[in-house]
Amino acid sequence: MNDRDLEIVRARPGWTRVLPWIGKTPSLTRRQWRVLGLLGTAELFESYDLGLLTLALLQIQAGLGVAEHEIGSLVSLVRLGVLPALLAGILADRFGRRRLLLGTVLAFTLTTFMTAFVQTPAQFAGVQFLTRACLYAETSLAVVVLAEELSARDRGWGLGVLGALGALGHGVAALVFAFVELLPFGWRALYALGALPLLAIAWLRRGLPETERFAQTRAQRPERWFQPVLALLRMYPGRLALLLAAVLPVEFVSITASTFMAKTLQEVHGWSPAGVTVLYVVGGALAIVGNVAAGLWSDRIGRRATVAVLVVAYGGACFGFYNSAGWSVAPLWIAMIFASQGAAVLFKVLGSELFPTSYRSTASVVRAAVGTLFGSLGLWLESQLYPVAGSHGAVITWLLPLLALTLLVAWRLPETATRELEEIAPER
Repeated sequence: MNDRDLEIVRARPGWTRVLPWIGKTPSLTRRQWRVLGLLGTAELFESYDLGLLTLALLQIQAGLGVAEHEIGSLVSLVRLGVLPALLAGILADRFGRRRLLLGTVLAFTLTTFMTAFVQTPAQFAGVQFLTRACLYAETSLAVVVLAEELSARDRGWGLGVLGALGALGHGVAALVFAFVELLPFGWRALYALGALPLLAIAWLRRGLPETERFAQTRAQRPERWFQPVLALLRMYPGRLALLLAAVLPVEFVSITASTFMAKTLQEVHGWSPAGVTVLYVVGGALAIVGNVAAGLWSDRIGRRATVAVLVVAYGGACFGFYNSAGWSVAPLWIAMIFASQGAAVLFKVLGSELFPTSYRSTASVVRAAVGTLFGSLGLWLESQLYPVAGSHGAVITWLLPLLALTLLVAWRLPETATRELEEIAPER
């Protein structure tokens, strides 16, 4: 690393102007700002793809002829793309984070574009399965890279900004979704447009450096490809079990709840696509603050306390959103997104902090994979309970008590705020 990379940049880079709410920024080096910018812009456009599935679910369902009782199962199959992402985490611990991040963004660009041309539900599920595999690998590795690049005092803030940029991608998707009924080819055009910026990001990411922490642990680099998995299970099995036990109830509920938000606004409350866009853009701008706020709060009062507050807030807002009508729907939606995004950021932070550098990528992807699998299970269960409950909102309400399990388990996790990674999880 040269002296220019180590130079402290006191002025905020220009790209931070799209996030005016992040307030006072820490003094980061030129290298740290560059890494945050490269990872954050990719996160923005990857979240655009994530947002499209929930925003345009009604239009995709109609265009592909998916039955109402099958829509939850279709989305759950798409989310199973997290399984191949496990391999990316293992390879990143073997060959480096940079190579895998370059490969995943290229593959993600291709599959996003291919989605615009699918003709059947099976084709949509297959292509989006591959898209999600790249996306889950990309986002999990981005968290690891940023955690390894930032100091202990800035780690929560930085990962909150990364999450905020991802949330901004949902806002971009919402803006484009307003024209879904006007664009040629409807929802297909939304996917085709989303692939274009990713090409530029793939080109810019050539300058992404390998993390110093990974470079310093080359001696511990695993000789066998499955060694990081064995190390994860042998060295800190208690931490892994507690982390998953805290994450799984939230994923089980939140993935199902978020999938049906835009559909509920349109079908139950009679909102137009343009109205949904206004809520997602204006309300979402307020909700995005939850990402940065969660990182800042957790740096000050601790990860565990912040998780508890956000999970309680999410449960209350989700119950209100799916069981109310009229003007209250909008603020409840904002509160739900604020809390869910903040909690998601903290679980990503914990997943990268609690384990050593030699298998940190594997641990991060395992957390994402198992959480997403439970989220897919929640969607599958929603499809089974829908005929009994009679509405998606009723099923989601039935699932909310599971969030209490997260509150019981989270307090047993080690506190990681303001501690260096080597202190939290030394190599064994």
